[in-house]
Amino acid sequence: MEKIKKIVLAYSGGLDTSVILLWLKEKYKAEVITYTANLGQGERLDFIEEKAKRTGATKVYVEDVREEFCNDYVFPALKAGALYEDRYPLATALARPLITKGLVKTAEEEGAEAIAHGSTGKGNDQVRFELTARALNPDLIILAPVREWELGSREEEVRYAQKRNIPVEITEEKPYSLDRNLWGVSIECGPLEDPWKEPPADAYEITSSPEEAPDKTAYIEIEFRQGIPIKLNGKTLPPHLLIEELNRIGGENGVGRIDMVENRLVGIKSREIYEAPAAVILHAAHHELEKLNLDKDTFHFKGNIASKYAELVYNGLWLSPLRQALDSFVDQTQEFISGKIRVKLYKGMCQVAGRESPYSLYEKRLATYTEEDIFDQKASKGFIEIWGLPLKTLARLRKIQKEQK
Repeated sequence: MEKIKKIVLAYSGGLDTSVILLWLKEKYKAEVITYTANLGQGERLDFIEEKAKRTGATKVYVEDVREEFCNDYVFPALKAGALYEDRYPLATALARPLITKGLVKTAEEEGAEAIAHGSTGKGNDQVRFELTARALNPDLIILAPVREWELGSREEEVRYAQKRNIPVEITEEKPYSLDRNLWGVSIECGPLEDPWKEPPADAYEITSSPEEAPDKTAYIEIEFRQGIPIKLNGKTLPPHLLIEELNRIGGENGVGRIDMVENRLVGIKSREIYEAPAAVILHAAHHELEKLNLDKDTFHFKGNIASKYAELVYNGLWLSPLRQALDSFVDQTQEFISGKIRVKLYKGMCQVAGRESPYSLYEKRLATYTEEDIFDQKASKGFIEIWGLPLKTLARLRKIQKEQK
């Protein structure tokens, strides 16, 4: 392999990537350039350049991709109803292909031979980074230091950083691994690795516990246009601000905590904690609007699509032809998914309290039991007769066959 002169590192400023930055310089004697995507991490990123350069980066890129993240990644997944194993809104999984896009673009502009990421050898992110990179530029060398270095644990990483004066905030006393963006927070490691234990209070970042949430119910109204949320409580907001506000409101009311044991792509089960107030609220609201506006066959079939879509995203196949083809199907189903949903939030509960749409398929005169009823109940006798004919025929013939034995 030719000598690597330049490496572009996906850099968050956390423990792993801070240690990786210096390790790459020592290992490859190469120039290391960092790339950081602003995905709505909820923290200031103006420290990134100083921190990266203090650790040895020769150049630092920080790119605000919040709108692109919402429009091109989050909202397609929302329209698809994509929840991995029916619960995880895919916050980290959706961010990885966008980060990799920026990583590859930076490497091409800088003439770098390699890109690097901080994913472990038993996680999902390594697959997401590397499959996306190979789809975008198969000639780039991909480095994954955590898979090959001599540091065998996060505790060793902390000690490595402290010994070399690398500025990191994580300590051995609070060894959580966090990944945060607009769509949610992923939390693992430390005491969370025991699935019997309830998550400690200090594991959570953006949500109140249900016990500490306000005693008063909060109502919010979300308006959708073709499956995309455009207004919150009657006010039009840019996508990232709408999501941020829902995170704030939902988090205050204890909504959005997810504690699950999930099946990782590499074949192990992992206990994961997520906080995703906006995602939980928007998925519930969007799903309810689809119930109102989609015909039964499309609504039922779309559930199968949602499961497959989530699986593809989770497994790092964002750029696969199938995922892109599913978008075409999903977009077709969203043509009439416009309307308003009223949601009630109370101490961790998220419940739809009202729905209306100009494209609603709900016909009150068919559903009512009042004098307005236009449903022909007499027609049901013939319908049931035809619908049950196969069962009736089967039962009759089996009875005859038994009698002939």
